[in-house]
Amino acid sequence: MINLAAIALFFLGNGCKSGAPVDAAAVKPAIVTEAVMHDTDDPAIWINKADPAKSLVIGTDKDADGALYVFDLDGKIVKDKVVKGLKRPNNVDLAYGLMLNGKPTDIAITTERMTHKLRIFSLPDMKPVDNGGLDMFVGEAGEGYRDLMGIAIYTAKDGKMYAVVGRKNGPKTGGYLWQYLLADDGKGNVKATLVRKFGEYSGKKEIEAIAVDNELGYIYYSDEQTGVRQYYADPTKGNQQLAIFGTKGFNADHEGISIYKLTDTTGYIQVSDQGANRFQIFSREGTKANPFEHKLLKVVNVTATQSDGSDVVNVPLNDTFKHGLFVVMSDNKTFHYYRWEDIAGKELKVK
Repeated sequence: MINLAAIALFFLGNGCKSGAPVDAAAVKPAIVTEAVMHDTDDPAIWINKADPAKSLVIGTDKDADGALYVFDLDGKIVKDKVVKGLKRPNNVDLAYGLMLNGKPTDIAITTERMTHKLRIFSLPDMKPVDNGGLDMFVGEAGEGYRDLMGIAIYTAKDGKMYAVVGRKNGPKTGGYLWQYLLADDGKGNVKATLVRKFGEYSGKKEIEAIAVDNELGYIYYSDEQTGVRQYYADPTKGNQQLAIFGTKGFNADHEGISIYKLTDTTGYIQVSDQGANRFQIFSREGTKANPFEHKLLKVVNVTATQSDGSDVVNVPLNDTFKHGLFVVMSDNKTFHYYRWEDIAGKELKVK
């Protein structure tokens, strides 16, 4: 007989010394997607604002013969939207309303590691709008210094849109991450202009997971085996690190980051504790004494295994996902869809 209380005590002694509650039993997904061909890595959720029930999940299939897969809310592959022939697409993010050809266009961006390019596609049709791809980290030298991995998009309050790009390897100070301004090239495709280099790096493993909080204006990234680092997203506010959290109690790697928003200023930051098949959940808002203090609130075990990437939205999508959808990559070629209320349990709030 499994002693769930003993398991909970074990986890409390391995990363939850703050007293944050632990879901001892793994939360089960509402839906597991159809399998991709090679290797899932990272998802992004596109909300169909006209009909939320027709929202989509875009996920990477990380291989030299890779692809961007598109799934519906039942986890079925939308075959006519899948983008094949990508060279090891790693992470994916999306944003709403980039002005192309004079009209707002939703876009999905993936990092193509083997070509050192960003690939950009319009949503929901998944048509390329990048003129074959945008070269990143031009002029860098060194093993892995141009091999793209992480990507997050920052949409500023003035409407400007930026890509925050990571790679397999980089310098320890002053520039592991590069930030690019995205705009129309005059022909309806996206161009990228470098605006800054920033980001401390421990040197222990690599930096892959990146997330941006548009409303609060912060960038978070996982320095694997070290912690989650926080910076201003506005490139004019400087490159000084604001905080590092989650520095204890992780089993192996810090991975995917996603942000569940209760209001414009409150909510939760989920960070994949990859080696333990769980997510550590921190407060999105800081404390009165320290606006950059993110308290550990809860640890949730999931049935997804060795999760790299995740994404979450807080809006009702359909009868299954009434309080939001949390999508998690699993290393068996699938993505898992969780109801937010199942992740929140009794300890966290739902919108």
